[in-house]
Amino acid sequence: MTDLVPLRPTDRDVACGIVLGLDPAASAPATPSGPAPTPLVALEQAVLPALRRPPCLVSFSGGVDSSLVLAIAARVARREGLPDPVPVTWRFTDAPRAEESPWQDRVIAELGLAAQWQILQAGDDLDLVGPVAHRLLSRYGQVHPPNRHLHLPIVELARGGALLTGVGGDQILAGWRRRPGSVRARLGRLRARWWHRKPDPFPWLRPEVARQMSRAFRVEQRAEPHRLAGRVAWHLRRRDLTMTRASLAVVAADHAVLAVTPLLDDGFAAALAAHHGGLRSPSRRELLAAITDAALPPLIVAPRRKATFDEVFFRAETREAVRAWDGGGVDESLVDVAALRREWSGWPVNPRTAALVQQVWLADRSAPRRQTTLEVPR
Repeated sequence: MTDLVPLRPTDRDVACGIVLGLDPAASAPATPSGPAPTPLVALEQAVLPALRRPPCLVSFSGGVDSSLVLAIAARVARREGLPDPVPVTWRFTDAPRAEESPWQDRVIAELGLAAQWQILQAGDDLDLVGPVAHRLLSRYGQVHPPNRHLHLPIVELARGGALLTGVGGDQILAGWRRRPGSVRARLGRLRARWWHRKPDPFPWLRPEVARQMSRAFRVEQRAEPHRLAGRVAWHLRRRDLTMTRASLAVVAADHAVLAVTPLLDDGFAAALAAHHGGLRSPSRRELLAAITDAALPPLIVAPRRKATFDEVFFRAETREAVRAWDGGGVDESLVDVAALRREWSGWPVNPRTAALVQQVWLADRSAPRRQTTLEVPR
């Protein structure tokens, strides 16, 4: 067992609400010794261990990434004579920006999985310091991402089986860079940035820390390679994704669940690099078309509005926590307490302060308690 405590977010990560940098322990995907399978075949190989350990649940939001993983899993299960995957979906009250039910219904109907589908309902349940988060934070302490508790009830349903997620799609399939347009278009964007200066992205930090983080954030965004092969390898080494994978693996293993993230699978990454690695800043639509090669129903990878989930996690208990905050529980070498108090005096609060909300909640409950050591299951 390898101790994963270094993969907890640092005080700086928590204060800034963003995780930057590369994980020195992470390595690039190995190059296949023989001919690389196609990316579609590699994805099929990635989901197979989970399907062989039923029940195999799929965290399914209706977005492109989770739809792709669910479609691949259903295709492989039926071909191999294995039980169908079980899609599990959250539906939220009073969170219109997180609404994806029309796409969910269409994808489930297309894949013929209505009988297996499980729908979970949430009101304030998934608040950052609500009842589900209470259970996760009390047992594991602070982990990244702050919304890790979203998967806790799904992991509990999967006890003894497996869980597939679409984690990593925004980085591997989409990336941050866009193809440069014409010179005129680029000049237009520069003029727009000049005349419409963005507000300080970290107004609750001490000024020097905020300047450091703004510079580091810009450097990291520019560091993403243009070519797909480099982009995939780079994202797989970023601390953001290595901590995301680690926290899911730990929570899953604690419930005897195998957690699989096919879009971050080394075999899939190697196949992407071998077959499409030379593409320069491909769009998600182009890359999905190349990966699926018309083997999946077009609905699965059709473009759709990207849901956002701030309304799911910033609810009544978070509002009360920030209202009652006494100014303690934060690293004052990083956080300007008065500025954070101003930031939290209005509603909604900045989503980047989510980890700080959980940090002060934990500090307020700082009586000695058992905290599970984060370890990677082998």
